[in-house]
Parts: sequence; structure tokens; C-alpha cells
Amino acid sequence: MQFSVRPVQEGDTAHLMALHASVGWPRRSEAGWRWLINHPVRLEAGSPAGWFLVDADGTPCGHTGNFVQKFWRGDTVLFGTSAYSIMVSPTARGHSRLLLEPFSEQPGMFARYTFNANPKSSPLFQRHGLTAWPTTTHALKLAWRLDTLTCLAGRLLREIDSRAPRLVDPRQERLLNRRLAHPGPLVFPTGVDTLTDLSDRSPFADFWAAVRGEGRIVADRSPSTLRWRLSDPDQTTRPVLLAFKRDTEIRGYAMAMMAKANSIDPPVLEILDLMALRDEPRAIPALMQALLVNARSLGAAKVRIQVVNETLLRQLGPLAASARREGGWGHCHVRFEPGIEGVETWAPTPFDGDYQVCLRPVPIAAEALAAA
Repeated sequence: MQFSVRPVQEGDTAHLMALHASVGWPRRSEAGWRWLINHPVRLEAGSPAGWFLVDADGTPCGHTGNFVQKFWRGDTVLFGTSAYSIMVSPTARGHSRLLLEPFSEQPGMFARYTFNANPKSSPLFQRHGLTAWPTTTHALKLAWRLDTLTCLAGRLLREIDSRAPRLVDPRQERLLNRRLAHPGPLVFPTGVDTLTDLSDRSPFADFWAAVRGEGRIVADRSPSTLRWRLSDPDQTTRPVLLAFKRDTEIRGYAMAMMAKANSIDPPVLEILDLMALRDEPRAIPALMQALLVNARSLGAAKVRIQVVNETLLRQLGPLAASARREGGWGHCHVRFEPGIEGVETWAPTPFDGDYQVCLRPVPIAAEALAAA
């Protein structure tokens, strides 16, 4: 059978929803897909929203998304892009290379990458010039268990599902708890508080200006970018935003969201971002401790960060040593455009990848919680 590739258009939401449903991946609503396709940075860069693999009749049978982000190196603007939701239906198996070619060859990007490759897809990226990176942490995820019994129950359900899938009903949500809909009060260590002001002249805007002033390559975390991220119509709970302050000055911040990978996995507080100014050693440990202390009140069975850089490992110190090491297959790969200065200064977190747009929000519908 002959296959070809075409760009994703705004009117393709039905195709996107059908493909994701066919492989059991987290589903977006029509409004959610419109929100993601019309990402302002992608429109600014003039890049496709992604590509479909289509058969001879023009029917989509594969997809890869193209999540374009703005980066800064001081006052210099760069664009980088992450491949996400890479899928091929059984009828087109073996043709995923046709989807990765336009992604890996697209112009105008200082980096094309994925930080979310699964064990099966990981080797594919190397064939398109993407190499494992960051050098020492590309296969590392850190996780802190808070509820061992619930985590073990999820592991048991996954084992049963792998051996006898018909015994586990995917329509029945397991391992829910009422704290997901009714979280307890948050308690913070000294210096940490919730971050609520994302206006263009806020203390967070000053923090972002200070981060940019350090001169490293960093994904755009301007107030407008965070406001766009928080406007995702498919969110079921608002992401947790925390700030570490010295007096009234923000010196570091964290973002996390409640997620549940599928109907049989436990709820997890997924850290989407964790960063601080270079000269503030207290910020990362304090923010991480705040997330760990409050995660159970939010309904999480564990806390996880799925992209880790060397700087963050050093900043976490003993907290990193207390975490379980997950991953192991090399989920982070990148292809840098030749001649780009300062790539060694890029210290990515999950914010730089596709996690926020691909994680499955934790379900908190009343009918689901009634079964908790």
C-alpha cells in the first residue's frame, strides 16, 4: 500500500481524536485540539502543527505532533520543537519514518527533539539524526512514592493487563480517591508560597527577566506563555504553581499537575517545571520539599519529574538520592542545528518537552469519584 504525509490542519480535530482513541492514548476534546493547534508560538514560527501519515485514499493512519516553543539566549530568539503523539495504525506499521522525516528536517529550529520517547520508539529517533541527550541524564526519571500500597496495586493491575487484558475493564477508573476533587489545605516551608500573579508587570515577570539575563538557552517562561498553558480547556484541575521568594523577590518557581496515565495507574503529581536563579541554592530544595509535603493532600500516590538535567540533580542534593530511578531506555533525544552557540547551557525540564500537553489529566468527574 502507498502512503504519503501531509500537514495537520485546524479542521483535522476529528481525525486526531479518532487516531488517539484507536491506540488508547490520552484523548483531547475538539476544543483542546484547537487550543493546541493554534499555539501562538507555532503560528509565529510558521511551522506545521504536525503531520498525518495518509493512505492512498487520503485517510489518516498515523500522526506526529509538532510542539514549537520559543527559546531565548539573552536577547536572541530561537525556536525549538518537540515531536509528540507519534503513532501509526496497524495497517501502516513500519512507516513511522515517513512521519519523522519532515519533523527532523524542518527548517528554522535550533533543536528538534523528544523528551518523551517510549521504549519502542526510542531507537527510531537515532535513525533521523537525533542523539541521546542530555549526556548523563537522558534515561533518568525521578519518582518519590508517597502511598506504597496504591503504587503496588497499580503495578499489579498493569501485570494482569499485560498477561490477560480482558480481565481489566479499561472503562473503569481504578485507584481514585476523594482528595483529587477535594484537596486538603497546602502547607509550605519558609520562603515558599503559591504563585497567583502572572500579569506582565508581576514579580514573576521580574523573575523571568532575571532568568533571561543569565544568558543561558532557556525555553520561554514569560507570564503570557504561562497564561496560555493554564488556559488548556482539557484541564480537570489547575496546575500547582509555587514560588520561592527572598523578601518579595521571586528567586525560583515550580509547576506541577495531577495526572493519571490510564484507568489502572495511580494518580501522580507530575512536576512540569522546577528552576531557580543560578545564585539561589535554597530555592530548588525548598520547592521540591513543598511539592512532596503537599502531594498526598492533592490525592497523589507519588511525585515524579520525567526530565532531569545535571544542574537540577546537584541542586536537589539529598532529595534526588531519596528518589526511585525510573526510565532507563533513553527517552530524551535531540538534533541541534549546526553552528548554534550556547547549546551546552540548555538545562531542560519537562516544561521544554511535551508533557503538559500529553499527560492525561486526572479524572475527577463525580461519577468516577463515587467508585473511589
